[in-house]
Amino acid sequence: MEEEVLNEYYITTKELLRLLSLLTEEELNKKTKEGGWTAAQIGEHLNKSYALSEVLKGKVKETKRSPNEKLQEVQKLFLNLDVKMSSPKEIIPTEEFIDKENLLIELKSKIQWVNDFSRKADLSKLCLDFKIPELGAFTRLEWIGFNTVHTKRHIYQIKQIIRSLKL
Repeated sequence: MEEEVLNEYYITTKELLRLLSLLTEEELNKKTKEGGWTAAQIGEHLNKSYALSEVLKGKVKETKRSPNEKLQEVQKLFLNLDVKMSSPKEIIPTEEFIDKENLLIELKSKIQWVNDFSRKADLSKLCLDFKIPELGAFTRLEWIGFNTVHTKRHIYQIKQIIRSLKL
C-alpha cells in the first residue's frame, strides 16, 4: 500500500506541474467568467499546503492502527467535487499577480522534498504537530495521501480553467 500511495503522489504532482507549465503567465493569472481562483492562485494554494514537510519531520509516535486507515475517508471527501470546501486562511492565495517561474520552482522543490523524505522515513509514524478537524492525527503516509487527493481535486479545477480559457 505504501508504494501505491507514493506512486500516486508522484504521478499526481507531475500532472499538476505539467498543467501549470502549459499556461502562459498571463493565462495562469487570468480569471474565468465563472470567477473563483485563477490557475496561479490554485498553484499557490497548493504550494502553501505543501508546507506539509514541517508536519512530516515534526513530532511523531508509533501507532497501532494501519498507517493508511484514514485514506479512504479522505479520498471519499476530497474527490467528491459536489462538496464545496473553504480553505483555511493560512493557505488562501494572494490576490496579487503570481510569477509563473517562482511558483513552479517552489512547487517542484516541495514536491521533491516529499519524494526524497518518503524514501528514507518511517511512514507508519503518527504525526503529532497538526490534526485535521474531524479526522484527527494522520500518519506520514496518510499526509502524503491527503496531499495527493487535495492536489487531484485542484487539478480538476485547473483543467476546467484551461477549458474555459481555450474557448
